Amino acid sequence: MLLVWAGLTQGFAAELVMYERPGCPWCVRWHKEVGSIYPKTPEGERAPLRALMLDRQSQTAYRLKEPVFYTPTFVLVEKGEEIGRITGYMGDDAFWSLMKMLAGKLDSVDQAGK
Repeated sequence: MLLVWAGLTQGFAAELVMYERPGCPWCVRWHKEVGSIYPKTPEGERAPLRALMLDRQSQTAYRLKEPVFYTPTFVLVEKGEEIGRITGYMGDDAFWSLMKMLAGKLDSVDQAGK
């Protein structure tokens, strides 16, 4: 199983990791309101979504700055390391506003690495 988790961070340089739990009403709402649109956006193309069930093992797949407790939690990772996160879902307007700020952090990381 360890080999499967090690491979998670190798797909894309940047990913948006969504931690969710079965029956989470806010997770369901996010999938309904944003989920189908996200991959078609510049943010979604740059940082594809990877949805994971929240458990101890899923949190060890990336270098997180702190544990994830609430769902949904969206963690932007670059090369497996957390750049920033959005905890919770308060609607699509709030999500996109926060996601644009996270994408700006990704731009900063890219500039520093050049």
